[in-house]
Amino acid sequence: MLMIQFPDITFEAGKYVDEFVSFLANNLEVLFDFIFFITSRSISGLTDFLMIIPWWLFIVIIFLLGWYFKSLFSGVLYGLFIFLIGSFGLWEEMMITISIILTAVIICLIIGIPLGIAMAFNKWVSMILRPILDAMQTMPSFVYLIPAIFFFGLGNVSAIFATLIYSLPPVIRLTDLAIRGVDKEVVESAHSFGSSRWQTLSKVQLPQALPTIMAGVNQTTMMALAMVVIASMVGASGLGEQVLVSINRIDIALGFEAGISIVFLAIIIDRITNGIAEKVQRRGGNQ
Repeated sequence: MLMIQFPDITFEAGKYVDEFVSFLANNLEVLFDFIFFITSRSISGLTDFLMIIPWWLFIVIIFLLGWYFKSLFSGVLYGLFIFLIGSFGLWEEMMITISIILTAVIICLIIGIPLGIAMAFNKWVSMILRPILDAMQTMPSFVYLIPAIFFFGLGNVSAIFATLIYSLPPVIRLTDLAIRGVDKEVVESAHSFGSSRWQTLSKVQLPQALPTIMAGVNQTTMMALAMVVIASMVGASGLGEQVLVSINRIDIALGFEAGISIVFLAIIIDRITNGIAEKVQRRGGNQ
């Protein structure tokens, strides 16, 4: 049998990564503390606000959103889903989960949409970001938890950090695709009428690209929700924590209730965000 021997070359990649992470932790400690403070305050503030809303009013809001963006039947169904989650005794956990998802999605949009626009306008930015986005999407999600714990410790902030890495690529890629997909003749017409680059972007390209960008928002939101259970492994509260507790206790009833609650939330968020995208697209087509 032919044996192939490879040269005995040792690459100490892990050592360099450890040194780089330690360098960041030692020199950017103030920045990480600031991020931790802002993020934790945002999550707790949003959770407190949601908890103030009476349960019946929250159900009415979900019903109206479902009715407006989808149909009357959808509104009734979504309201029933929320009522069932509350009847399971998971109302507070649901509010915490919604707060984590909303915070993560808002940060993703603040970061992702400008990066997507930059990719569409600058080929060098696109060349640099594409392999990074590929790595973010293909790397196992559990790997994200390691730097999250190192920089922010256990808790909801680490969950946000891990969720950002996992759910950021779709909104960046689809924003880039949307801007590039705008009809070049429309852009050239805007330039011929004397529009500046910023005016063309804000009044022509972004409105035309909005339906595709909304699809990116939908995908980012769903991927953030998909991280709920995994994020519970770094101490994140909410429905994912209840799933983890049910696994540790082998509690089938709790696992079913928490799991089906996450499914209900996923259905509601997916349908409503899709409804928003469809409304935007129809409105853009009528103009």
